[in-house]
Amino acid sequence: MADKQKKDKGANPMKAIGISTVTINIGTGNDSQQQENARKLITLMTGRKPADGISKKRIPQFKISPGSKIGAFVTIRGEDARKLAAKLLGAVDNKINERCITDNSLSFGIKEYIDINGIKYDPKVGMLGMNVNIAFKRKGIRTGLKKRARGEVGRAQRFVTKEDIKSYIGKELGVSLIGAV
Repeated sequence: MADKQKKDKGANPMKAIGISTVTINIGTGNDSQQQENARKLITLMTGRKPADGISKKRIPQFKISPGSKIGAFVTIRGEDARKLAAKLLGAVDNKINERCITDNSLSFGIKEYIDINGIKYDPKVGMLGMNVNIAFKRKGIRTGLKKRARGEVGRAQRFVTKEDIKSYIGKELGVSLIGAV
């Protein structure tokens, strides 16, 4: 009888997943001109002001010292993140290698920014590639993160499995997997 009641109510809405954040990162090394170009490109793509990636270590082979700017990145949340994720996945023809998926996230690279629909080549910027990370979450996760009146959130609610992500990106974003068995 309990099974029949569960089926009548439909799927549990708390098990549904969604996109938490989309992070775009462009590594530039120690070149200040490329750093400015990366910032311009991120602003052009997202309409948001990017942050600078700062080196924490000294790497003499690449002439990098602690505190030097080595890249630019931006994090997008909410409905804008979903729209941007669909646009960025289109740049890789909606095909992702299965190895790019981990628990709670999906990461992939875009070799040239001109592959993104709606962005044209700018000779001042040159050719730049980027790394994209899409993080996923379930509803109700804020209960365990908030400072006041914090609640307990179970492991199954905190983590989004690879199978859940594969299902979500296939149904919602129209992505096919390469290397799937």
